[in-house]
Amino acid sequence: MSFQITVQPSGRQFSCDEGETILNAAVRAGVGLPYGCKNGACSSCKGKLLDGEISHGAHQEKALPVKEEQQGFALFCCATPHSDVTIEVREVAGIGDFPVRKMPTRIAKIDKVADDVVVLSLQLPANERLQFLAGQYIEFMLRDGKRRSYSMANAPHKDEYLTLHIRHMPGGLFTDQVFSTMKERDILRLEGPLGTFFLREDSDKPMVLLASGTGFAPIKALVEQCAHTGSQRPITLYWGGRRPQDLYMMALCEEWANTLPNFKFVPVISNAQPEDQWQGRNGFVHQAVIDDLPDLSAYQVYACGAPIVVESAQRDFVALCKLPADEFYADSFTSEADLAS
Repeated sequence: MSFQITVQPSGRQFSCDEGETILNAAVRAGVGLPYGCKNGACSSCKGKLLDGEISHGAHQEKALPVKEEQQGFALFCCATPHSDVTIEVREVAGIGDFPVRKMPTRIAKIDKVADDVVVLSLQLPANERLQFLAGQYIEFMLRDGKRRSYSMANAPHKDEYLTLHIRHMPGGLFTDQVFSTMKERDILRLEGPLGTFFLREDSDKPMVLLASGTGFAPIKALVEQCAHTGSQRPITLYWGGRRPQDLYMMALCEEWANTLPNFKFVPVISNAQPEDQWQGRNGFVHQAVIDDLPDLSAYQVYACGAPIVVESAQRDFVALCKLPADEFYADSFTSEADLAS
C-alpha cells in the first residue's frame, strides 16, 4: 500500500509506501524537502500537516515540542502517513538535480591533522563520479545496518577524492575504527549526496560562515566553491573551538584571507589555557558574530557544527540581529551521544 503526499504551496506530489517516512519518500522521488540529521534531532525538516493522518517515530522534544505537534507541525524525517497527506513546507530548489546513489568506495588516505581529527580521503570506482552540491553529506552504510553521516569537505570540482573530516568520539562505533583498525585500501559503502545544506548561488548577499569544530568541513567546501566560481560576495568565516588546536586547518583559512578578495577570517577560542598563548578572540563563536555584526538583516548565514552552537546562533541572530529566518542555513552535527541525551 502507498499513500499520496501533496506538498503546498508548490502542488508537487509523490507516493510514500506504508511504513516509510515522508522524507525518505521525498528523497527517493527527487522532491526537495529541507532536512539535515534525518533522525528527529535538528528540526530542519519541520513543516505543517494540512490534511491527513500521520504518526511520529522517536524524536527529540526540542525538535518538535508537544505544543507544536498539537498545532499541526510535523517532523517529516520521522513521520509516516496513514492516509493521503497534504503538507506545507518550503521546498529547496535544485536538490533533486543529482540522484542519490549507493556505491563502494576505497580509502585512499588517512591523514591525522589533530590529535582527535583525521582527514579521510575516499576514492570512487573508476569512471564513477558522485555529483553533489558543496556542503552536502554522505552516509556510510555499516555492516550492522547502522549509518554514520559526514559532510564532504571538498567542492564538487575538486573530485579526485571525496574528503571527510572525522573527529574521534571515544566509544563511537565508527570513529573508534577510523582511529584504530581502519587502513588505506579498505572498502566502505556509502550513499549520497544527502542534505539541503548547500551554497545558494542565486543570491548576492554577503555571507557569514559559522563553524564549530569539524563543522568546518562543509564550510570549507563552500569557500572552495566561491573561489572556483569567482564569486564577489563578501564572506566572513567565524570558526570556533575550545582550544587553538581545535582549529586544525587555521593556516588554510589564513591563506584564504590573504589571497581571496572580500574574504575575512575570525578564529574564536572559548577555553584557551595559559600554555596556548592565544592572542585572538575569546568566547563563544556565535557571540563574536553578534558583537561584530549586530545588524544581519542583509546577510545570509551558513552554520555548521555542534547542535548547541547552531541552535544558539539561529535563535540569537534572528531575535537580536534581525537576520531573516529564511536566510539561516544550517547543518547540525548530531552524534549518537547527542541523540541518546
